Amino acid sequence: MKFKHIVTSTVLATAFIGNIAQADITLRHAIQGTELDMSFAKKGGDTPAFKEFMKDGRNPYNTDKEAIEHGESLYMTGCSGCHGHEAEGKLGPGLADDYWTYPAIATDKGLFEILFGGANGMMGPQYGNFNTDEMLQIMAWIRSIYTGKPKKAKWLKK
Repeated sequence: MKFKHIVTSTVLATAFIGNIAQADITLRHAIQGTELDMSFAKKGGDTPAFKEFMKDGRNPYNTDKEAIEHGESLYMTGCSGCHGHEAEGKLGPGLADDYWTYPAIATDKGLFEILFGGANGMMGPQYGNFNTDEMLQIMAWIRSIYTGKPKKAKWLKK
């Protein structure tokens, strides 16, 4: 009886610790630092890719050619008016180089936080315009045209 209790306790403790190690990331507003309320997210974005992103903050679409092409189309529709057709910057800052208004953009998590929650100036939250999966695809396109120094591209590091 005692042995069975010890084994059961050990199994439960191991499962609990394993879950802590695999805890999801916490997304925060880029300016306020408050946790982003994902209940505002446009429907349709709760895909396997988004679930994978929420585990470690890395965009699984960064090397997916089809997602990158779709991301370009989405970007042209919703982002190019302010950031330029080649993400060179217009009313909003350039996104293809390594000079970022918000250094957090060097990570996929940071770029997502800005897209979803918005930032200062005219960059409002995009959760009403794109679902979370579409945001990941837009991010993948932005990453695919990066012209800055590779050492500054934290999303390339494992």
